Amino acid sequence: MLKADPQSIINQMFEAMVAKKASDIYVTLGVAPMLRLDNKLQPMDMPPMEVDDLEHIANTLMTENQREEFHSTFEMNFAVAWESKARFRINVYKQQQSTGIVIRRIQTDIPTIEGLKLPEVYGKLAMLKKGLIFLVGGTGSGKSSSLAAMINQRNTYSSGHIITIEDPIEFVHQHKGCVVTQREIGIDTFSFGMALKNALRQRCDVVVIGEIRDRETLEHALYFAETGHLCISTLHASNTNQAIERIINFFPEEYHRQVMITVSQNLKAIISQKIIPSRDGRTALATEILLNQGLITRLIEEGNVQEIKETMEQNALDGVQTFDQALYDLYISGLVSREMALEEADNPANLRLRFKQAEAAANRDSDPKFKLERDNKNQF
Repeated sequence: MLKADPQSIINQMFEAMVAKKASDIYVTLGVAPMLRLDNKLQPMDMPPMEVDDLEHIANTLMTENQREEFHSTFEMNFAVAWESKARFRINVYKQQQSTGIVIRRIQTDIPTIEGLKLPEVYGKLAMLKKGLIFLVGGTGSGKSSSLAAMINQRNTYSSGHIITIEDPIEFVHQHKGCVVTQREIGIDTFSFGMALKNALRQRCDVVVIGEIRDRETLEHALYFAETGHLCISTLHASNTNQAIERIINFFPEEYHRQVMITVSQNLKAIISQKIIPSRDGRTALATEILLNQGLITRLIEEGNVQEIKETMEQNALDGVQTFDQALYDLYISGLVSREMALEEADNPANLRLRFKQAEAAANRDSDPKFKLERDNKNQF
C-alpha cells in the first residue's frame, strides 16, 4: 500500500512523464507504474501497485459523473490538464477484478506539418474548400497529432469557422486566421450526433470529427461534404482498403451501392499511418495516401476495393503511395531496417523483390564495365 496520498502519486507520475518525455504510463496491479520511452518500458521508483492504490488513484483522476459511469460500464476515457504544464489522455478500465489505468501525454504545443515531417499533401488537403478526408491507423499511429497539424495549417493560412467535435479534446487551438470552436463529448455536448446536428447552424466552414464510430456519425460526415463543407475525421483501420470496407459495412448490404456512389463523389483522400521502429531506436512514420481521382474514383463507385491498391502502385503521382512504397523509401533512406520494413509490409514478397531490384541496380551502377557501356551509349 502506498503511503503517499493519491494526488501526490498522480503528480509524481505526471512530473516524470513531462521530464522524461514519456509517451505513456501504465498503472496496473502488482508492478510499479511503467513509463513508455521510445517504445521501451521503464519502471518508476515506486512500490508495486495494490488494488486499493489503483482505486484511489482512479477515483482522484475522475470527476463524480465519470466515476458513476465507470462503475456502470467499467470503461472511462477522458483528458485532464495538469497545472498548465501538460495535458493527458486517460483510459481507466477493469482487469483481473482490479482497476487499470493508461495515461498518454498530449503535446501541448500544436504540431505543424513541417515539424512532424509529414508529406506536403497533408497541407494541401487541409486547405480544400469541401470534401471528406479520413486519417486512419491503429492506436498510437499518430492520427491525433497529424489531425492537429492539419487543423493548424487551415487555422494559420485561411479564414473561416472551424468546429471540432472530440472525445476528448487533445490539442487546444488558439484563434488565428480562423475562429476555432472545440466541443468535447460529455462536457460541451451530449453526443457526436447532437453536436453534428447543430454544426451547420453554427455557420462552419470545416468540421473536424475526432473519430467516426457509427453509421449516424458517418452519415453526418457525408452530408457535410455533400453540402460544400470540408470534413476531416479519423477512423480505426489498418490501411486504405480496410478503411473503405469499414465505411461500407457501417450500412446494411442493400445500401452499399448507394453509399459507394456517395463516397466516390465526396471523398477527397484517405491517409493511413503506421509508426515503425527505426534503426536509431526511435520511430519513423510510414504513410499510405489515397487521393480520390481518375481510375480510383471509378473503382470506389463500383466497389472494386481489391483493385485500388494495385492502381495506387501503378499511379504513384501527386503524393499517392502505398504503405509498401513508403516502407521502401524509409529503408532506402536508412531510417528503418530491411527486416522491419518486410515485417510491416502489406505484401512482403513484392517489397522483397523491390529490394533485390534496387540492390541489383546499385551493384550494376558500381561496376566499371556497366559505367563504360553507359558512357559509350551516351556519346553522339
